[in-house]
Parts: sequence; C-alpha cells; structure tokens
Amino acid sequence: MTTKINVARHDSPIGMLSLASVEGKLVHLDFDGNDDRLKTIQNRRFKNLEWAENGNVPASVIRWLEGYFDGECSALPMADINMIGTDFQKSVWDALITIPFATSLSYAGLADQLGNPKAVRAVARANALNPVSIIVPCHRVIGSNGTLTGYAGGLERKKWLLEYEASILAKAA
Repeated sequence: MTTKINVARHDSPIGMLSLASVEGKLVHLDFDGNDDRLKTIQNRRFKNLEWAENGNVPASVIRWLEGYFDGECSALPMADINMIGTDFQKSVWDALITIPFATSLSYAGLADQLGNPKAVRAVARANALNPVSIIVPCHRVIGSNGTLTGYAGGLERKKWLLEYEASILAKAA
C-alpha cells in the first residue's frame, strides 16, 4: 500500500516553510532546505511513500501560520495535525504545547514536567524529532544555563522566534 504525502511551500518572515500532509492532516512542518530531514522522519513513519508537490495542506494550518506571523496567539490547529511517534515522543510534544507563548523552558525543566527528571537526553532527542516546528513550539526549549541550543531551523531562527514572541507579548501588555 502506498501513502501519498503532499508537500507545499509557504513563505514566512524567517524563510520558506515546507509543510507535508497525509490524508488531509499535517504531518510535518519545517524550514525549506531541510527536505532531507523531512524525508528521513516521514520515511520512518510511513511505508511506501509517494511524494507530491501539490500544495494540499489543511487550510487551518495556513491560517494559523499567517495569524502567528501577524502577531496573533490563536488556538493551535491540532485537529488537523497527525503527530506520529512513540508514546514518549508524543508526551514530550504534548508538553511542548503547554509552554506558554513567549516563554522558554530548559530540557531539564521539561523532563521534570514530565515526571522523569533523569530523561533530559531522551527529552532533547524527542524535541529534536518534533515533526511540526513552530506550531509545536520546540523553539521554546533552551539549555539549563539559558543558552540557545539545537534547532533544526538553525539557532538564528530559534532566536528570531523567541524574540518575535517576546515582542508580540510586550505589545499586548
């Protein structure tokens, strides 16, 4: 059985984004240029993929991204997202969603939040495998000493996202 994965591109203030969907659900959101990462992650999740560049992704995801980059803090379009991973990975991704807009949390803090303080490295690995960047805000996780560490989109984009969110929050105050 072949699974069709639809890939679309969407422009953003920090570069072109690649979005991939399967059966009408978003399965991947990453920065353009990370197509090898997209293919590696999705080939692990789905067998016999057929890739199509036809722009077919959920409209709710596009609306959310446009709103986010316009400074809106709206509800996440999770009903139109299919996060495929292990139970542990899903628990980390679910925890990422709870990190408030414009705030950050350390990998150790995230492991503590999950009730498993010794799982810092496993949390970091699950964070790195987050298939839906920006919406599932892995950019909000930082090193214990407050430094920016690891981000598939590059540390410059991670810094931009954190500063952007802080500026939106400051304007709302």
